[in-house]
Amino acid sequence: MKYSSSKEDYLKAIYHLQSQDGVVSTNELAGELQTRAASVTDMLKKLKDQKLLNYEPYKGFRLSSEGRRVAVQVVRKHRLWEYFLVEKLGFEWDEVHEIAEELEHVTSRKLIERLDEFLGYPKTDPHGDPIPDSSGRLERAQQINLSELPLHISAQVSGIGDQSSGMLELLRHKNIRLGSSIEIKKKFSFDDSLEIKIKNAAAVTISGEVAKNIFVKYDKQDAQ
Repeated sequence: MKYSSSKEDYLKAIYHLQSQDGVVSTNELAGELQTRAASVTDMLKKLKDQKLLNYEPYKGFRLSSEGRRVAVQVVRKHRLWEYFLVEKLGFEWDEVHEIAEELEHVTSRKLIERLDEFLGYPKTDPHGDPIPDSSGRLERAQQINLSELPLHISAQVSGIGDQSSGMLELLRHKNIRLGSSIEIKKKFSFDDSLEIKIKNAAAVTISGEVAKNIFVKYDKQDAQ
């Protein structure tokens, strides 16, 4: 069954919220979508009538198995289009989210499968988020927060938490990208800021807030 772009937007937003909190409240969803709670209530009723949601009185709601299936396919399309825009069309990683928001509502399954094949079946999008496969399975990366990385150990940037255009622009300015080789030179306890070194670039200092949004992978044998 095909669903409207607005219903897909709701399902995707609920999917992201419930992955953090388990169940989702009307106010949480209204905040995420930047709309009125009354509008959210109307849409939730429609989604529940279509058996896309499970609702628990006084607790909140979460996606049904069918609702999750639809949401994951929207996420899959969004992340594949982001990968295509960055890797094939030369967009920067902070330029692609809004374009992918439009492209994610393409309904042709054949097109998306051809796109996946054309791109070589990528596992992650340009921000390090896993791309679901055609069956909706996600491969979770084994990674840690940058602030947990021991000093003087080389790691690889594998994911970004806050993917707002402002954050991505800041990271790009400091030469921090997915796959960048990164090393912590010093940790400042006063404000949790870090002095970091990116391969082939001068050392820079980043705030604790920025560090919390950078995820890395490293060989733990190097830390021993």
